[in-house]
Amino acid sequence: MSRTAHIHRVTGETDVSLSLALDGTGGGERDTGVGFFDHLLDAVARHGGLDLDVRVQGDLETGPHHTVEDTGLALGQALDEALGDRSGIRRFGHAVVPMDEARASCAIDVSGRPFTAFEGSFPAERVADLDTDLAEEFLRAVANTAKLTLHVSVDAGANAHHMVEASFKAFARALREAVSEDPRVPGVPSTKGLL
Repeated sequence: MSRTAHIHRVTGETDVSLSLALDGTGGGERDTGVGFFDHLLDAVARHGGLDLDVRVQGDLETGPHHTVEDTGLALGQALDEALGDRSGIRRFGHAVVPMDEARASCAIDVSGRPFTAFEGSFPAERVADLDTDLAEEFLRAVANTAKLTLHVSVDAGANAHHMVEASFKAFARALREAVSEDPRVPGVPSTKGLL
């Protein structure tokens, strides 16, 4: 089964084109018009083992919020489509990522039930061209449309750049584990038979 998806999402605020391959190497290009966000998406692709192409035209004159949130919604839709019925996946993933003085953790259940818990705060409101509160908005958007149960905690840090980046890398590593194929799982990894 090809675990790939292409999403084209157009609203009055953004035009998002996103291609995803779950079994990738970090390939693809990210161009959202928000430089630090592109850097974070690069980290998601590389550490998530995903091939990810993202192109966004957004209303950046109002700020990066719509671009970041809508990219998260599109990525979640792509994950949902690429995973199909979820047969043969590990389903659960967990990661703890240190980045210098910062540390973040993430736990994921590809449960079919969207939920996000985000703990922690950042010492600055902005890193480069990205509002730090958009880290939570992006992850919530992904979880909602991918139907993930997602717990992210920023446990330590003094540098907002490191803290935000650690949270994205923890998400990527946990996602990589959760969506990886497990040869011991013959079908959907649930006693209900459905996720």
